[in-house]
Amino acid sequence: MADKDLNISEMQQMQLELYEANKEKWNDMEPKAAKNHLLFMIEEMGECISIIKKKGIDAIMQDKNVRYRFLEELSDVEMYYIEVLNRLNITPEEISNAYIEKHNINMKRNYERDNREKFNAKTF
Repeated sequence: MADKDLNISEMQQMQLELYEANKEKWNDMEPKAAKNHLLFMIEEMGECISIIKKKGIDAIMQDKNVRYRFLEELSDVEMYYIEVLNRLNITPEEISNAYIEKHNINMKRNYERDNREKFNAKTF
């Protein structure tokens, strides 16, 4: 397989193709299904975390089998993320614009101050 740098549109199209191939067995494309896909995404994140806990970061970096397994689970996370976008009819442009806007906000943030204020606040 050739190296590829997928964009959001391509990933959304791939997930729609997968859905079409399995729509008899899978949930419909209604927005309400997005909640379950978020939950499935969290479950897959747990599998990524499990590999990190059991094998360690060094194995992910140095052992091609562990790395492949980790990437496989990380791909599941991304697939469920794309499913959420599809279910909620979020366009590549919408999520890209939101991402850029959030990035610009984060570039101006003072994380040390924000975390100090957040965790020292007496809001509990």
